[in-house]
Amino acid sequence: MEACGDVDELNASLGILANKIPDSGTEIQKEIQGIQSALFYAGATLATTPGSPLLSTLRKIREDDIRALETAIDRMDEGLDPLTGFILPGGHPCAAFAHLSRTVCRRAERRVSDLLREDIGEGGTGAVLAYLNRLSDYLFTLARHLNRMMGFEDVPWVKR
Repeated sequence: MEACGDVDELNASLGILANKIPDSGTEIQKEIQGIQSALFYAGATLATTPGSPLLSTLRKIREDDIRALETAIDRMDEGLDPLTGFILPGGHPCAAFAHLSRTVCRRAERRVSDLLREDIGEGGTGAVLAYLNRLSDYLFTLARHLNRMMGFEDVPWVKR
């Protein structure tokens, strides 16, 4: 239930993020809605008892869901300066929400990894874990992309 709750919280945080993106980012909003749909599938997989006959009726996380995230990461990364160090979460408010969603995603990823035992088959808990891992990378890149789109610089972390 903890993993399901974290995935649900992630989905809600993505809804806030999409709402904060200005109208110039309509395509990103649509992309986020697609991710939210995939998270419903992930949540259904997590909520169904392993070995249940219901598992065969669920739409599961697929390789093309993960590839879509990787393609989006590559697309956004093309316009970004290479990172030479750590950056602080923040910048434009929509970028800050992307960073916040990323941390919720990482928590969900940790919870799902606790569930992972032998279930590494296609579309099972292992696929959910892989999707969440790529999603957190997507959200990091999205935060940087949104900052650039809104005219904000990434804030480098400075050791003090």
